[in-house]
Amino acid sequence: MIRLWILVSLFFSFSAFSQSIIPAKPIVGKTTGSLPYLEYGFGVDRLGGAKMTYLDTNIVVKVVDSTIGNYKVQLSKDHVAYLPKSNFKRDSTIKLQSYYLTNSWMVSGDEKYDYVMVNLDEKLPYRSMQQISPSRIVIDVFGATSNTNWITQRSSAKEVTNVYHEQIEDDVFRITIELKHKQHWGYSIYYRDKRLMIRVKRQPEDLSLENMKVAVDAGHGGENNGASGIKTGILEKKYTLLIAKQLERVLIDKEAKVFMTRTKDTAIGMIERTEMIKNEDPDFLISIHLNSSVKDSIKGVSTYYRYIGFRPLTQYIQESMLKLGLNDFGNIGSFNFALSGPTDYPNCLVEVAFLSNKEDEQLILDPEFHKAVATQIVEGIKEWLKACKKDSDLLIIY
Repeated sequence: MIRLWILVSLFFSFSAFSQSIIPAKPIVGKTTGSLPYLEYGFGVDRLGGAKMTYLDTNIVVKVVDSTIGNYKVQLSKDHVAYLPKSNFKRDSTIKLQSYYLTNSWMVSGDEKYDYVMVNLDEKLPYRSMQQISPSRIVIDVFGATSNTNWITQRSSAKEVTNVYHEQIEDDVFRITIELKHKQHWGYSIYYRDKRLMIRVKRQPEDLSLENMKVAVDAGHGGENNGASGIKTGILEKKYTLLIAKQLERVLIDKEAKVFMTRTKDTAIGMIERTEMIKNEDPDFLISIHLNSSVKDSIKGVSTYYRYIGFRPLTQYIQESMLKLGLNDFGNIGSFNFALSGPTDYPNCLVEVAFLSNKEDEQLILDPEFHKAVATQIVEGIKEWLKACKKDSDLLIIY
């Protein structure tokens, strides 16, 4: 048994590195393409490897090794990550420095967003985290050393309450942004020249549903059929669209603005979907899917999120959906689904029921069930917005 395990381990190690190109010295270049991202390591499942972060383009990275599909990049002395080869462009004109400094900061706001702006010597890679209780955004900038001697904070910033920094390692600079509200409403990280920009979305002043812009995504489409029914063979792509259209009707009836990623049986890639949604800048996203399992006894509804600050929306929708009498498959976090990856807006993936279960499949076939699902999702959204308003009212009282 041990000998077999060793052989299997050697096989996978050889597979990962069989086309490895170990450079004599680091290769320097920049991130390129749509939505470049970093992965922690070689772990894979049907959703891909666990992602560390999405990055802006034209960020300087140092390649120290190569596998079949990824470059190993040295982020700092003690941190590495893996970047898809399609997201790297070699640039021999870049001369790596022994260190890069941070400089002055500015915190301000416009009509819609707050901005934390950090001047750097170079466009360096980063990662971000959401924290709760209290609500904070934490960004680690790799390869940066502090030379920040002042931070200017203007009263035009409405959501950001405090900002501060810490040199957590010799070459890792941590930015902490404290937020006014309990609910995270999203943020974007990008560069403007060599200035790191963190654009923080404010909580809307009017938390009624009619004031919201909702992105609704019908999973799969075109040649991507998704799962299929255990008894009838119905396709996930057809019924996610039917349910999404019902959700659109209920939201419009409540006077919300709605953006649909697809309205017919069309194939849309995940990068294209993500870019479409980001360009629409919704208040939040609901993605509709149908589940499947190798065990036909498993059934029920589940909701998914990746970032802890976006969890409340998924919890309220899960609780509301359970009123339909569905089994509770769970509220699932750290989910490595592409549309759960952006930090720009709260998002919730709803796996309505299991096509691999006969009882759930019969529900999915029923148009009245589609209407009921749409109604309960909207009820969950409304309860979430009420909770956000209650937290805001408490801030005013205290």
